[in-house]
Amino acid sequence: MWGKKRLRGLCNRSNKKEPVVVAHVYESRRCFKCFRNLSMHGITFLNVTTMKDCEKMSKGRLVFVGLGLYDEQDVSLKGLQELKQCDVVFAEFYTAKLGHFDIDAFEKLIGKKIEIISREETEKGDKIINAARNKNVVFLTAGDPMIATTHIDLRLRAIKQGSSTQIIHSGSIATAVPGLLGLQNYKFGRTTTLAFTEKEYFPTSPYSVINNNKKMGLHTLVLLDIQAEKDQYMTANVGFELLLKMEEKLRKNLITADTIACVVARAGAPDVIVAANTIYVLRNQDFGPPLHTIVIPGNLHFMEIESLELCAGLPLDARRKIPKL
Repeated sequence: MWGKKRLRGLCNRSNKKEPVVVAHVYESRRCFKCFRNLSMHGITFLNVTTMKDCEKMSKGRLVFVGLGLYDEQDVSLKGLQELKQCDVVFAEFYTAKLGHFDIDAFEKLIGKKIEIISREETEKGDKIINAARNKNVVFLTAGDPMIATTHIDLRLRAIKQGSSTQIIHSGSIATAVPGLLGLQNYKFGRTTTLAFTEKEYFPTSPYSVINNNKKMGLHTLVLLDIQAEKDQYMTANVGFELLLKMEEKLRKNLITADTIACVVARAGAPDVIVAANTIYVLRNQDFGPPLHTIVIPGNLHFMEIESLELCAGLPLDARRKIPKL
């Protein structure tokens, strides 16, 4: 193996436009990364026979395909093409869930079986990464593939082992909710998630995120906890109760019964519900099956207020409680 000092010297020489040729015996899987980094400095490599084993590393491929928001028909044509020509298909539905997904029909459409992996298997990642060493692998997720940090980690691991990666994007809750409500996307601040409480577990960080966003006049997208393995999906009603409990604990007059909030239920579905009102009203409203999402607005532009009236049913008495800019 080449030492760091010697490689640095080679890089310095290449920057001086001196021709540098390196013949390297591949002794570990890190070699691919070394050669890739050196290539960026203009170093040329001899095509020696010892490279054959390492060349096999780069034959694997991991493609992240987003399924969109509601059902299997939301997948893009490009994603469908990748699914039909790949070797292996994995899918996870713990970070997000489609409103309706007929896996049997989808398997017939793509011509192969889909292996649904658990939260533990996804976070560990070994099954996916190992398959991508020498196979063409597709990893299916609801929404857009790169919203979840777990998926970003999988991509980085695949790149480090020499597998090529590709992302095929799709509809995401992060863009669908602002669009359905008519709120301006660039006026959203940091996103937060409300988690189910346990005996001694009651995180109040979502309250802080909303507070910080409010100080800057920004809207807050509040995602609601999913525990797919327990078949538990937090409703907007439970989410509002948690926010009100945080207010009781922190007492900054941020979340009250008169606070204007928004709910989007089943974004992308034919029976989507979009509502805007005071928390007092929304906490008692039936929004139907999951998934639900909450938005706590910041400073509202007059066009955003009009959108909430026309698109989300914001009543006149609630509108009067919105401070004028």
